[in-house]
Amino acid sequence: MIQSGLIHPIFKIVSEESEILGFKTYVIGGYVRDLYLNRKSKDVDFVTVGSGIKLAQAVKERLKNSSLSIFKNFGTAQIKTNDWEFEFVGARKESYDRKSRKPKVEDGTFKDDIHRRDFTINTLAISLQKNDFGSLIDTFNGLMDLENKIIRTPLNPTITFQDDPLRMMRAIRFATQLDFEIEPLTKKSLSTEVKSLSIISQERITEELNKIILSTKPSIGFKYLFDSKLLHEFFPEMVKLQGVEVKEGKGHKDNFYHTLQVLDQTCQRTDDLWVRWAAILHDIAKPPTKRFVKGEGWTFHGHEDKGSRMVKPIFSKLKLPLGAPMKKVRALVQLHLRPIALSKEDITDSAIRRLIFDAGEHLDDLMILCKSDITTKNKLKEQRFQKNLKNVERNIALVEERDRIRNWQPPIKGDEIMKLFNIKPGKEIGMIKTALKDAILDGVIPNNYNDAFNFVIEQGKKLGLQIQ
Repeated sequence: MIQSGLIHPIFKIVSEESEILGFKTYVIGGYVRDLYLNRKSKDVDFVTVGSGIKLAQAVKERLKNSSLSIFKNFGTAQIKTNDWEFEFVGARKESYDRKSRKPKVEDGTFKDDIHRRDFTINTLAISLQKNDFGSLIDTFNGLMDLENKIIRTPLNPTITFQDDPLRMMRAIRFATQLDFEIEPLTKKSLSTEVKSLSIISQERITEELNKIILSTKPSIGFKYLFDSKLLHEFFPEMVKLQGVEVKEGKGHKDNFYHTLQVLDQTCQRTDDLWVRWAAILHDIAKPPTKRFVKGEGWTFHGHEDKGSRMVKPIFSKLKLPLGAPMKKVRALVQLHLRPIALSKEDITDSAIRRLIFDAGEHLDDLMILCKSDITTKNKLKEQRFQKNLKNVERNIALVEERDRIRNWQPPIKGDEIMKLFNIKPGKEIGMIKTALKDAILDGVIPNNYNDAFNFVIEQGKKLGLQIQ
């Protein structure tokens, strides 16, 4: 298995150049781990007892069609060739001061480097020395943990997490991606060391969180985050979804676990990170909008509107992008009840046009979210809901084919209206444009230039405007 993973010429070149430089070099970490898991990887980490930069420079001279990047401040270098990435670093010791986000780094031995690794499955190394090329070095029984599907720290987990608290997020990320269990002592330390996460920048926390969200079944990770209380540290809005309140014998569903089910079901339908974020946030405003109405039970009126307003502050706090991704998530949260509402009544073409217009380019993603939002345990009920949503989709397709509303632009623009009536920008332009949009969406006039032109003239006359 090892030899099959060392076919790329890089490994022989690194071995030869290391010998010339007098360095001992090893392949370590994720590439070795993935080799044993039969996962394809083209990211290779080399650790050398010497200068990683010098070794990378020597290797670059022999590797055709490659580019070299040097990071002197970190003592590392990277070579890219085709779709492979090779990282070179000198063996080192690394630790965090309790009050600092920056690690203290110093040169070390291969043993030092192995000891500073995060998990046993990432301590596996392959020797590139001429005398034992391709032999596995398994200092902490990482191979056994791979076989048993266990996430475990090589040293006492308290020490490992104190050295770099981000490793707590990484433990959960690996458990989620690989569908592994976090062993009891390591799991316990997630809770006892939770407060140390505060020295890690939000950007790095969110990077790990997104990797969890992009996994096949993110609920695994979110349950670990919740149980350890790590989630409470950086995403309290989601934590507030958890719990069931009962009054007069009536309770509501646990919206935290409902959200996790919606997220997992969304992941079965799309790899889009932002649609997955919409699944996470679709009910985020249920706690602040929760009300008990006598004789009716629990209500969450307006949670979609309030939820859409919460998206930007949450994105800002979590250091997520505030441009198109945030706007997409905000739109999906705002609209997530609309298709379901339409499926419960006789659907008018006008209502379908409004939905197509409001969702715009996000319509397909909205339907994915709505299908995923059905979490009833009653199979007949679920089948009925999904069938109703299929009817909505059929109607959308028919109306869209006829009326071309998606990503709609008015047949007549504001500047043409001003020129037609020889007027300057003002409220009249907005009134005419709104009336034109409503007329087309409500089916009063067809979506074409001639009918729109005649409609605009009539609207102008009502406002006392004359054609020039």
